[in-house]
Amino acid sequence: MLLPEGVTLVDLRPEALRRARPLAGLGRPVRELDLQAIEDGEHGLSPDLGPLLVVCERGARSGLAARFLRADGLDAQAHPGGVDALLAALEP
Repeated sequence: MLLPEGVTLVDLRPEALRRARPLAGLGRPVRELDLQAIEDGEHGLSPDLGPLLVVCERGARSGLAARFLRADGLDAQAHPGGVDALLAALEP
């Protein structure tokens, strides 16, 4: 699997997990947010970021976050299985 051109990753993991396994090396922009900011509509994301791929530690919160973002008019999808599944899918 390759990440589509123009996709922005939305990383919902806690700061310590982001530092331990950063997603910045995947060659796509990464926005680091928490679920509460998305629920409150205070995420600062806009359609000009392109499609959003939301990831979290295990995959549970990303689905909820993607639904909230779609309700805000954004093109958002969750990656099932969390960061581990995403990184495994990107391996050659």
